[in-house]
Amino acid sequence: MKKVNMVVFFAVFFFVYGLTNFYIFLRGWEAIPAGSPLRVPCLVLFLFLALAFIAGRFLERAWLSPVSAALVWVGSFWLAAMLYFLLAVVLLDLLRLANHFIPFFPSFVTGNYPASRLVTGWAVTALVLLTLIGGHLNALYPRIREIDITVRKRSDGKRDTLRIVAASDIHLGTIIGRRRLRSIVDRINRLEPDVVLLPGDIVDEDLAPVIKENLGETLRTIRSNQGVFAVTGNHEYIGGAGPACAYLEEHGITMLRDSVARLEGGTYIVGREDRSSAGFGGGKRKTLESLMAEVDTAYPVVLMDHQPFRLEEAAGKGIDLQLSGHTHHGQLWPLNKITEAVYEVSRGEAVKGETHFYVSSGVGTWGPPVRTGNRPEIVLIRLRATGIVPPAAAGVSSQQPGAQIAGSLPRTAPPSVVP
Repeated sequence: MKKVNMVVFFAVFFFVYGLTNFYIFLRGWEAIPAGSPLRVPCLVLFLFLALAFIAGRFLERAWLSPVSAALVWVGSFWLAAMLYFLLAVVLLDLLRLANHFIPFFPSFVTGNYPASRLVTGWAVTALVLLTLIGGHLNALYPRIREIDITVRKRSDGKRDTLRIVAASDIHLGTIIGRRRLRSIVDRINRLEPDVVLLPGDIVDEDLAPVIKENLGETLRTIRSNQGVFAVTGNHEYIGGAGPACAYLEEHGITMLRDSVARLEGGTYIVGREDRSSAGFGGGKRKTLESLMAEVDTAYPVVLMDHQPFRLEEAAGKGIDLQLSGHTHHGQLWPLNKITEAVYEVSRGEAVKGETHFYVSSGVGTWGPPVRTGNRPEIVLIRLRATGIVPPAAAGVSSQQPGAQIAGSLPRTAPPSVVP
């Protein structure tokens, strides 16, 4: 099943990718006057840009090197450029079509079409480059989003407020390397978390660049009173969830794979396996009901589920907060319109009954190291338990064999240094 899914995915991807690039190239080629010395260099450059990402991804599996990294970087930027070139040529074609039926182009355009096309081509290219530069700078500086949530639950600790720091969708790999990770870890540590939660897609498709850059040692420098917990995302499964999770566990991250942890003070952290696990040969994940059987809902309960589908499933089960990511809120405008149509919550907060939901736009990027239309973010959640327990939450704590006690996992690593 995994191989079939991968074959179908790549077949569709290459078809759409090739067709899009051909359309962009055709319109760009028409903008360059016949016989111009620019035609051959532009053809070579276009082929290089269009093939760089695919070539880099394949090459890094066989020969992880500066060459493969450079190809991935160039190709990743091209993915964003391709979107905006596509939007531009579609818009121009629609204008040309409208002008065919109702002429409205001014005479300085219609008087010399070859010159108008060339000027338009250069203007579009400049606008796309400026968009990429601005989007890349935006992606480098995540904002800190602060949320206060009060729940009618009890706490065994001396403090009734738990400081949770969540950072989803880091996508460690060739693009998100040591420098970016150090910056992310430094921002997390400044928030002085009681617990750090990573709701999936910590690792990008390929684990090799993560190992080569020794990013696990940077993850060790996350400081938290009660540990760092994570769940799998779809990208862990694309690259191989087993090796990815083993690597993260070796470097101080507690992976909750359909399992439960209880913190000092009584708060439960419930971690669901990513919903894509069955499609990649990982088996069907446990039901939420079976996981909640290990939880005393008289205490605060935080659920991590990477993909924010079927939010109603968590409502009414004693879960106080569900943390998700995955959407990136589209990452590139106007793709956020698609994620808003697909997901009930593409980014931000929602409440269903007694259950709070937060879907993060993520702190990293997938593909293009570019964000337009939304900011990357790290989320600080102050979860306060009132000590007043609703009747429906009365239960008996049952720490099952699969559950883990997290109180013995303090993080005392030294602070990270941002170059």
